[in-house]
Amino acid sequence: MPKGSPELTNARKEEIINACKTLYKDMSFKDITIMKIADATSFSRASIYNYFETKEEIFLAILQQEYELWVAKLKTITDSNDHMTKDEIAKALAGSLEERKLLLKLMSMNHYDMEENSREERLCEFKVAYGNSLKAVDSLLQKFCHDMDETARREFLYSFFPFIYGIYPYTVVTDKQKSAMEKAGVGYTYYSIEELAYTCAKKLLGY
Repeated sequence: MPKGSPELTNARKEEIINACKTLYKDMSFKDITIMKIADATSFSRASIYNYFETKEEIFLAILQQEYELWVAKLKTITDSNDHMTKDEIAKALAGSLEERKLLLKLMSMNHYDMEENSREERLCEFKVAYGNSLKAVDSLLQKFCHDMDETARREFLYSFFPFIYGIYPYTVVTDKQKSAMEKAGVGYTYYSIEELAYTCAKKLLGY
């Protein structure tokens, strides 16, 4: 790591992360390289390696940020309400996920590669953010769902989180995929992230 103030180091990391985010809007994960990320920043390829050893570490940093933003939203929902019905909780969870399409895309499509090709120290930093998301959802349930004990809340978490890991491919479909579904005669109803997440949360909450 090059010498510099923490503020400068974080600013440089942020520039790299933002460049990668921009590329990911129009390029696939496999087509993005450290060189292409460098070309979109003020850094050379060699300079980027001072901050991230692999492109997967850059993507993992993006995923970590997305988790942190989701956690902040969940905490706001919990702290700003004195009472919430189960329907309101389901809608709030669903709405919070609708806002985090990048989180869901990375989670469902590139998660394994990111974790497998990142240093353990980077992975540990990311796992803190992931763990905080579990705690944030649990806190929401604990505050408003008084009929759910610790076991019931744990069952919700370990059903809802695996569900959201796979929600992106079911809700964000390309024209080619739609055409193939039609030609294959597959009767498929398309739902938004919010619609599917609401249905799932509602069922898991038991009403």
